[in-house]
Amino acid sequence: MKMNVTAKWVFVFLFVAAAGMLRAGVYTNPVLPYDYSDPDVCQAGEDYYMTSSSFNCIPGLQILHSRDLVHWRIVDAALRWRVPGTEQATSDSPEYGCGVWAPSIRFHEGRFYIYYGDPDRGVYCVRSQATSGAIEAFPLEWEEAVLVKPGKGFIDACPLWDEDGRVYLVHALAGSRAGLKSVLMVCELTADGLACKTESRIVFDGHPDHPTCEGPKFYKRNGYYYIMPPAGGVATGWQLCMRSRSPYGPYEVKVVLAQGKTEVNGPHQGAWVGDWFLHFQDVGVAGRIVHLQPLRWADDWPVIGNEGEPVLNGEVPDKSACTIGENANPRVFREEFATIDLPLSWQWSGNYDVRYGFCNAAQSMLRLFSYPCDSVAASPSLLLQKNPANRAFTATAKVRFTPLTKIAGHERAGLIVAGRRSFILDAPANGEWTWLRVAVSQEHDCQFYTSTDGKTYIAVGKPFKAVEGVWIGAKVGLFCTRDRVKINDGGYMDVDWFEIR
Repeated sequence: MKMNVTAKWVFVFLFVAAAGMLRAGVYTNPVLPYDYSDPDVCQAGEDYYMTSSSFNCIPGLQILHSRDLVHWRIVDAALRWRVPGTEQATSDSPEYGCGVWAPSIRFHEGRFYIYYGDPDRGVYCVRSQATSGAIEAFPLEWEEAVLVKPGKGFIDACPLWDEDGRVYLVHALAGSRAGLKSVLMVCELTADGLACKTESRIVFDGHPDHPTCEGPKFYKRNGYYYIMPPAGGVATGWQLCMRSRSPYGPYEVKVVLAQGKTEVNGPHQGAWVGDWFLHFQDVGVAGRIVHLQPLRWADDWPVIGNEGEPVLNGEVPDKSACTIGENANPRVFREEFATIDLPLSWQWSGNYDVRYGFCNAAQSMLRLFSYPCDSVAASPSLLLQKNPANRAFTATAKVRFTPLTKIAGHERAGLIVAGRRSFILDAPANGEWTWLRVAVSQEHDCQFYTSTDGKTYIAVGKPFKAVEGVWIGAKVGLFCTRDRVKINDGGYMDVDWFEIR
């Protein structure tokens, strides 16, 4: 029997609230122990909004909201159906690791603007229709993405609206496409921010002291133009700050955040907002998790964390705004598919196609249709959740798989732990309800289990270790696929509920 939906969310709220009250007024890093790679944050009124790299996953450019920079929840996604410039919905497999790289989000004259680089296509801008920025307005209406700066290798873009009305864009180069990296470039945009007005020019060369400088963010303060890029590589790098009286330089350069004597490797690439700096830490299999650091100014240079080293905890920026229970991925997540839309924490592994399945709200279950592909791991129809970092957890689903008799043996459905190497637990092909589970240790050691009654679980197969994806952490979720046989229909898997605990 299903848990009442309201009771379900009360349980989640109480679980998280109880944990929060033990540390009321104090936060502990990471504030987001999930893979939100290359985060950027802006402020609109009293609210904060975050987005991050989504690569090939859809919905892409998830938008997170917070009132205190510590507690976050997903409220929108700027790319609901596909990665612009791709036709993955009809292609053989997703473009893993491609698509949306290192976005920046800004709120300007009543609109949200998100710029990101697609390494194979160029810099895009996605903007919302006019809004007050109030949380009640979400989800927003988003305009079609505009290719602002076409070309291979243009990545990691961020705009700056200057006081005189001019608009500038800083970006980096992807060495894998452009044949050159470790440089930052600036160009001027048209007044609407949707086209280049000038060619880009190099304003900083990271060779040899700051290699792999990328992910720049553009700001202005006290007459200085600031570019804040990471350098040194994802897992072992550091955060730079550069300043100049002109957007085109020359720039002074200073390291403002580095691992130092702490255990936080590669603290960099993030966002300055108010008296705070958010950045990621690469923790391997679980991806890139988000930390919050205090920031103050001295001699017009930012001082981040504890004199340039990351802190592990601190006081919540705004206790009055703190909303205990708002978490992008709560510690207990149970989805019963009682509405017609999937929550935005779910992501397909490729562009959306209506043939993947639907939420059957009338029966409070999800139905996934078998989607043709060359292999399960290469299917764009995988439906996935982010794995939590630094925590042991179980993911369990109650499912029934009903294959099409005509193509017996050509269809598969079940539970998947997805990454560069994926691991699969097949559901029995008998049309009967069964329970599928994966138990994951804090060190990402995994074991599959099955049950016929939801009470007694039996281990299936050998233990394995989860593997990260292409630029993303490992994910867990559901699949229903078939070989590329010629047939005018297929089987399906019903999902009564899915839970991460």
